[in-house]
Amino acid sequence: MMVILLDKDGNIIGSQEKMAAHVDGSLHLAFSVFVFDSQGRILLQKRASDKYHSGGLWTNTCCSHPVPGENIEEAAHRRLMYEMGMDCKLYFVDKFTYRAELDNGLTEHETDYIFIGISDKYPLPHPEEVEGFRYSYPEDIRADILRNPSDYTEWFRIIMDRYGEIIEDELGLIAI
Repeated sequence: MMVILLDKDGNIIGSQEKMAAHVDGSLHLAFSVFVFDSQGRILLQKRASDKYHSGGLWTNTCCSHPVPGENIEEAAHRRLMYEMGMDCKLYFVDKFTYRAELDNGLTEHETDYIFIGISDKYPLPHPEEVEGFRYSYPEDIRADILRNPSDYTEWFRIIMDRYGEIIEDELGLIAI
């Protein structure tokens, strides 16, 4: 799979094979989807243990990368269906850029677009992607991240810390 490479200003400058981008630490485009149920709980996934990085860690509902030529929101819908076996209307919240050293000598260097949605559909996770799921209230997640940070992916911890309140505010607006 190819990922979309970006320059420091967020302009597309090409593409690179996904694993090579994570080995080189190349800045590339990504997205993170947060699906809430009607009770205000976030659907979390536990990444499959044999994923190429961050295996066995808890994270947002789904996350991935658009492929060259693909609209980022369309990619978010595609991966939500692939990883969690469900789809819903998605709303763009914000984007941020981060760099994190991961396990296996890999580096995440991404501009990550955050999307949220609301659905009470029961997820049907793809077993090669997801080994478990749970619904949790945002305040419970934040408390658990403080107690057990190594149980969660880097990007999820960043989003919950920097954007958690923004996400909850946006959720209130779309739920009205």
